[in-house]
Amino acid sequence: MMKKHLVMAVVPFLAFGCGDDLVDADGDGIADGVREPDTVTVVTPANPKGTVSGQVLSTDLRPLTEVTVEMTIGSSAEPVSTVSDAKGNFTYKNVPAGSHVLLTFSKAGYATLRATAQVPSSAGNVPINNGNASFGPITLARLDGTLNFLVVTPQGRPAAGARATLEATPAGAISNGDESSSMVSSVVVEATANEQGLLTFTGIPSASELARLRNGNGEYRLWVSPIDANGDGVPETGGYVNTYYGAEVVANSTTRLISLPYSRPQNVPLSIESSNVASLRGGGADFHPLRNLVRVGEPIHLFFNQPIQQGSLSVLMTGENAAELLPVTTNVANGGYSATINPGGAIADGKEYNIDVRAVSAEGGSMYSRTGYFFTGDASAVRQMSIVESKYEEVSAVGTPGADQLNSGERVFLSFNHPITRPSNVSGHVYAHVNWDIGGTTPGVIGDYAGEVGHPTGFPLVEEEPIIPPRTGTRQELPAFLIIKSGYTTRWVFTYFGSNLIPSTSFANFEIVVKFSALPSRSINGTYENYMGQPLVLDLAKTGLVQLPALAASP
Repeated sequence: MMKKHLVMAVVPFLAFGCGDDLVDADGDGIADGVREPDTVTVVTPANPKGTVSGQVLSTDLRPLTEVTVEMTIGSSAEPVSTVSDAKGNFTYKNVPAGSHVLLTFSKAGYATLRATAQVPSSAGNVPINNGNASFGPITLARLDGTLNFLVVTPQGRPAAGARATLEATPAGAISNGDESSSMVSSVVVEATANEQGLLTFTGIPSASELARLRNGNGEYRLWVSPIDANGDGVPETGGYVNTYYGAEVVANSTTRLISLPYSRPQNVPLSIESSNVASLRGGGADFHPLRNLVRVGEPIHLFFNQPIQQGSLSVLMTGENAAELLPVTTNVANGGYSATINPGGAIADGKEYNIDVRAVSAEGGSMYSRTGYFFTGDASAVRQMSIVESKYEEVSAVGTPGADQLNSGERVFLSFNHPITRPSNVSGHVYAHVNWDIGGTTPGVIGDYAGEVGHPTGFPLVEEEPIIPPRTGTRQELPAFLIIKSGYTTRWVFTYFGSNLIPSTSFANFEIVVKFSALPSRSINGTYENYMGQPLVLDLAKTGLVQLPALAASP
């Protein structure tokens, strides 16, 4: 019992690094000359050192000799190097304890592997010498494998010249095949398809080795780049990405066929995705004039969701009335993804034009056909409105008593210099009045009969937007192509119902006034607008009336 007490009394006096007379020449952490276990004195190492060691094997667990093992300590720029011995072993001595080390394992014909670790510097809270950072066993895959792919274009032709990259991962392992988070090992190779579209990758781990390295889940990752055969910067095909597991390749070693996709998805038909004439777009068509505004001299731009066939773009253009085709030029660019339409001198400022566009996809053959319209002008410009023409439609045959005069029930057409609209919030029609005695109790008095200037009631002016050319002769013309209505038009009409007839001899002095200013007094909400969205609040007048001859009988 006394001896036991004696030992307990000695332990608290163990010295840690005290005094210059304590020497540890052999670096075992125990002061030299100390022999009795109950009087051991521990000396703290001033510069503790450690070792880095490991073993390198092939994937079939055979030792690999002459493997170069480079070690970088911490942030040192200069690595040190050694090689594995006949049993695949390697050792680095006198490595500063606590160091982070990076090891690179390389051998000709085998994959390269990089791994990191930290050299131990203490056991618990006691600093130590000869701490060991153990690597391994490290396994490296042989680079004797070959993998083939056959690549074809969307049109079913060999994709000659297709460039591809293959990554095999992992190409090595640490700790008996279990991957470590500090380990990096993969093999990346490139290949170019031959004239038959064959991609051949060599210098990679075989499928059987790749399968062993990750319990059947080692994988090949393949990237095939898009093909730009003509070098115009626009790919003719899309790219391809896929993963193939080593175990799957072992089970089925046939050459794999890759059908490259079109450069854009083909589960949708050809369409115009964007244009400065928004009425021509596919599903996102917009019919507001300000989204269909083209400045004179500016081309119309079309951007397709897939390339179109060269020569397939057909463009027809007419004025508002669809009477005749106007000349245009077209240009297809960017591999068929875009086109421009140049109306040139065929268009004038402040007008509406109809346009018909057709094109055929180069990827599948679907056709796009769309009829739209556009307006010309600058959104910052104020439009001064006027009535440029007034005509009436003669319904009486030549030589009959009603001919050559404006009779009650005949229609009068007014043409404005710019397209206008009656917005949906306007609950009625603006009135047209005539500055003429067309009836009433007192002859010669203007204003005592509905429709005369000065009378609160006039002739309702109704939009007459053309879908066929307005008649100019005795026969009706056909449109250059079927057009759609925009809701904006320069052509408006009212029905004359005066009790007095207007003879042709008075047409030159016959004045018509459109009373836009009278809209608020008749409780009509909102105002008429021109195609720029500018409200019409001033009265507009036109003097003179032109006769449209009666329609000829059908042959």
